[in-house]
Amino acid sequence: MGAAGFDAIDERMMRRAIALGAGGGRRELPFACVICRDDEVIAEATNAVRRDQDVTRHAEIVAMAKARRALGRRSLSGCTLYTTVEPCAMCSFAIRESRIGRVVYGLRSPLMGGDSKWSILADPELSRAMPEVFGAPPEVRPDMLAGEVERSWFGWNPLIWSIIRMRGCFAVRHGADAPAAARPRRRILRSLFPGF
Repeated sequence: MGAAGFDAIDERMMRRAIALGAGGGRRELPFACVICRDDEVIAEATNAVRRDQDVTRHAEIVAMAKARRALGRRSLSGCTLYTTVEPCAMCSFAIRESRIGRVVYGLRSPLMGGDSKWSILADPELSRAMPEVFGAPPEVRPDMLAGEVERSWFGWNPLIWSIIRMRGCFAVRHGADAPAAARPRRRILRSLFPGF
């Protein structure tokens, strides 16, 4: 087991999710999710919000639906969900209902995160009050390859990444540890968007 409880499978699956998000095209935000059991990929998906014109088509939701079909069951117990960005509240409730045992993500989302903002993934009350609906809290591992996820988002669209970063939507590394290419260009943004 490597640093922070990650192993070789974790690293390989997260790199797969990062590459998947980077290859998703310019139309969708580069969110991506891979669901596996041990080292076997069960399902993977990118965001389909714009493509399907459906705000619920987050990468995690799409991947969980594919995984349930592939396994032929509602429960995804025994599976690990890898996602480039911390699952939002909507996705976190679906993760709990799907009974996924482990969640590994790259960037934290202090404004929308179902782990760091809303504590849905860790809330034991959900499964105590409604055990027939919600599974036990999954093991959660944040910050997996966060720097690589940052670089991927910056490579997708430097301007949009800079705006997202400046607004504090994702928690990113700061100072010397941050990739130089991902540092926001405030003057450029302010000239394009007065009031920034």
